[in-house]
Amino acid sequence: MEQRMETAAVAPPGIGERTQKGGSLQRGETLWGMLFVSPMLLGVFILVLVPIVATMVLGFADWNFVQGWNGIRWVGFENFRNLLHDDMFIKSVRNNVIFLLTVPVYMLISMVLAILIDRFVYMKSYFKVAYFMPYISSVVAVAVVWQVLFQPSYGPINELLKSIGVHHPPKWIADPHFALLSIMMISVWISIGFNMIIYIAGLQSIPRDLYEAADIDGANGWTKFTRITVPLLSPTSFFLMVTGIISTFKVFDIIAVMTQGGPVGSTTMMVWYLYDTAFVNLKVGYASAIAAVLFAFVMLITLGQWSAQKKWVNY
Repeated sequence: MEQRMETAAVAPPGIGERTQKGGSLQRGETLWGMLFVSPMLLGVFILVLVPIVATMVLGFADWNFVQGWNGIRWVGFENFRNLLHDDMFIKSVRNNVIFLLTVPVYMLISMVLAILIDRFVYMKSYFKVAYFMPYISSVVAVAVVWQVLFQPSYGPINELLKSIGVHHPPKWIADPHFALLSIMMISVWISIGFNMIIYIAGLQSIPRDLYEAADIDGANGWTKFTRITVPLLSPTSFFLMVTGIISTFKVFDIIAVMTQGGPVGSTTMMVWYLYDTAFVNLKVGYASAIAAVLFAFVMLITLGQWSAQKKWVNY
């Protein structure tokens, strides 16, 4: 009996060799895989992770990088305390919060246009390209066009307003009360095309059987829109909302070309104020504190959206 058990316990010949070969093959594949992704990992580490850590650390320092490393003076939380009393920083935060209103505006316009183009319009490809062109156009070209349109004296927009009876039209980007609104209008115009394309893709993924069943039940167009289209587009809306809100906190190029934060700081955003503080006034430590606060804002808003999406996003 013991002899039969010992015989059964002995592994068949060749099993150990195959196991060793399999293990060495797996280690070789892992090594080659790491070798192939190492350039990307190295780039992410050097260009993303190291700057993030350096920014967080420099937020606790008073440093002008022209002075070199020896000019670093650690000040603790002084930079963050000064931000609470910095009128321009508070104005930039308020402008960013107001600028968030562009996201629901262009999302709503994009959804309506996507539905119209997907169901009721011929030459769909033409309209897709036409609306998408502003998004892929050069920011400088877009800014020059809108500077001409918003020209206070002879711009086409003000000439149109004068022709319909508006005797004193706004000065738009030259007026502190209308400059931010002007930038928001441009942002909406640029963003409609991208959001519309994403919404059209979402609409085409909705099964047509649901609309046919709704027609059989006698549902009207508004009922189908609110009970089928909107709920099934909610994952698309969630994606566009998250990316749109994050992009509003990164607005820089259109402001750098058109207003440089003016007039009187009315279009100053957090990223522009960060740039002006770091590369014009050379206050790198203070700018790093602004970057840390900006990162915290974006992180908190994104986490809040992820928490709230369980209540309205239908997968």
